[in-house]
Amino acid sequence: MSSLSSFLRIDPETRRVFLDARDPAFYSDPNRTYAALHAACPTFYWEEQRQWFCTGYDTVNALLRDRRFGRQILHIATREELGMPEPLAHTRHFDAAEAHSLLELEPPEHTRLRTLVNRAFVSRHIEKMTPEIEALANSLIDGFEKDGKTELLTSFADIIPVTMIARMIGIPEEMGPQLLKWSHDYVGMYMFKRGRADEEAADRSAREFADYVRSMIAARRAEPRDDLLSHMIHTEHKGQFLTEDELVSTTIVLLNAGHEATVHQIGNSVRVILESGIEPATLFCDPKTTERTVEETLRICAPVHIFQRYCLEPAEVDGVSFQRGDKVSLILAAANLDPAKFTDPLTFRPDRDEGVNLSFGAGIHFCIGAPLARLELNLVLPILFRRLSGLKLARQPTVKDVYHFHGLERLDLEW
Repeated sequence: MSSLSSFLRIDPETRRVFLDARDPAFYSDPNRTYAALHAACPTFYWEEQRQWFCTGYDTVNALLRDRRFGRQILHIATREELGMPEPLAHTRHFDAAEAHSLLELEPPEHTRLRTLVNRAFVSRHIEKMTPEIEALANSLIDGFEKDGKTELLTSFADIIPVTMIARMIGIPEEMGPQLLKWSHDYVGMYMFKRGRADEEAADRSAREFADYVRSMIAARRAEPRDDLLSHMIHTEHKGQFLTEDELVSTTIVLLNAGHEATVHQIGNSVRVILESGIEPATLFCDPKTTERTVEETLRICAPVHIFQRYCLEPAEVDGVSFQRGDKVSLILAAANLDPAKFTDPLTFRPDRDEGVNLSFGAGIHFCIGAPLARLELNLVLPILFRRLSGLKLARQPTVKDVYHFHGLERLDLEW
C-alpha cells in the first residue's frame, strides 16, 4: 500500500476513501488502485467526489440493471426538491446537445429513441461491414508498413472507428479529423481533472457539432439516402417522428460513442498484448481464440471506467442506504478486476473463460455500439499483428501519453 499512499488513503472501518484522481500515479495505472479498493472496501465513499462508488462485479452488474436507479432524475423530481444547482450558463450548448442523449434518458423516451436506432446496430447488420473494415485497416497499414515505425493512435486507431461510424450515419469521411476534435473536446466534460477551459471547449465544440448535424439533417430531409441519419429522420415509432433536437442529440451520441471508446481500446489492447510477452500469432490463430483475446483486453483495460446513476426511490446497496436524488457511481473497469469473479484479475490471460466483462455496461443502457466495437477489434487487431511481423513498443508510454485513465493518446511502435 505504501506505493499508493501518495494519492490514496482508505479507512476500511468507515469505507471512506481519499483518492486524488488528478495524480498521474493513479490515472497512469488505475488497476493497482482498484485492487487495493477490492481488498479493503469494494463499496466506498470517495471524499473528493462526495458520493458513493461501487467496484464489486456482482454489485455493479446488479445496479446496471436495477430500475430503482437511473441515468436521469429530473423526470421525476425538480431541481428545487433535490437541492440541485441550476445549469452552468457557459455549458448551455453542451447541455442542449445532451438533453436527448440515449446515454442520459430513462423510459419511455429512452425506449422510443433506442428502438429507432437499434436495428442498425444488431450483429447481423454490423457483420456486413467486415470487408470495409478489413480494407480500411489494410490500406492504413500499407501507408506506414515500409517505415518500420508508426504512432498507432494517429495513423490507425483514430481513423478506423470514426470512419466506420461516419459511413453508417451518413457523414462524409473527410469530416473525420473534425469529428475527432469535437468529440475529444466533448468528452472532456466527463474527466475528473476538467477545469473551466475544458468546459468552455466542450461547449464550443458542442455548438459547432450541433450546427453541423442540423445542416446534415436538412440535407437528408431534402434528399434521403441509404444511411442511418435518413432512417432516423424518416422512420416513425408509434406514430411519432424524432424531433430535430432529438435527432441532433442522438446523432452526436452515436458519433461519439461509436468511435471514442474503440480508439482507446485499440491502443490499450496493442499495449497489453505487447507487454504480456505472449506470441501474438497464438492469440489470433482462429476466430474463437481471437474473440477471447479481445474480451480479455476489454476486461483488463476497459476504455470507459465510470458510469453514474441517480437513486430514483429509496434503496439499500451493500449496506448503504440511498434516498431519492442521491448519486452512486459504478466503476466498470474495477468490476472487471474483482477477485471474487476473476482469478488473478490483474494478469492478462487470453484463455480466460470466467464470465462476461462489464466494459459495455448491462441492462437497458448496454452500449448500443458494442457489436460494432467488438467487430472492429476482432478484425483489426489480427490484421495489425499479422502484417507487422516483430511488432514492439518503440518506447514505453509515459504519463504524458495517457489520456486520463481511459487509454493512451500516443503509442509509438516499431517492427
